Amino acid sequence: QVQLVESGGGLVQPGGSLRLSCEASGVIFSWHTYGWYRQAPGKLRELVAAITNRGISNYADSVKGRFTISRDNTKNTVYLQMNSLKPEDTAVYYCKVWSSAEYWGQGTQVTVSS
Repeated sequence: QVQLVESGGGLVQPGGSLRLSCEASGVIFSWHTYGWYRQAPGKLRELVAAITNRGISNYADSVKGRFTISRDNTKNTVYLQMNSLKPEDTAVYYCKVWSSAEYWGQGTQVTVSS
């Protein structure tokens, strides 16, 4: 059974930083591509960043230069380092894996507010 468990969300002031973690189980972690998505109230879920099994990453234009996705195959964990956070980054952030099917985590809330 594939499980993705996100953590690291919270409330942060504009300009602050957070690091999200996504721990995967039930998959051969190193084989797959992982992504971080977000969904703000009233908006569609959007791709924020993704990283392939070879470590190649890509980002949404809105987060380039501020967010960094990484992976630790020894810990079965994908990270999203978020710097220079803005109020418009407020959303529920979800982890996703592309394996035999697509699997999602339960999400973690990120709120950027003063």
